[in-house]
Amino acid sequence: LRIEENLSAAWQRLAGTYVENLPWLECAKRYDRPHTFFYMDPPYWQTEGYGVDFPFEQYERMAEFMRSCKGRVMVSINDHPDIRRAFEGFHMERLDIRYSNTNQRQGKAEVTGELVIMNWDADALGGLF
Repeated sequence: LRIEENLSAAWQRLAGTYVENLPWLECAKRYDRPHTFFYMDPPYWQTEGYGVDFPFEQYERMAEFMRSCKGRVMVSINDHPDIRRAFEGFHMERLDIRYSNTNQRQGKAEVTGELVIMNWDADALGGLF
């Protein structure tokens, strides 16, 4: 009976949720409304291991979409000068992130900078950042 309870709980939590398998920009344009919140987590610039091609033009398109869309957009991405230039003019917060890896067990966890980029004034969230 446990699996039936889990499926029922999942169904209730996902009611009204849409899952799409589309290119990111096509999906964003389809659902862009004033009340829509987009969280975008693209591949990190100049890193490897994603298995997909994501040229720099895609980041520039993302910034263009953020400038013209009706909804609110939050992007998390690695802190890189190229990324800062592409998203210039938006509110940015830098977070120091400690990723877990094999070195963490040895007390050598690597700290890296991540940007949270928003197309709205962060003060409107009442101190989230």
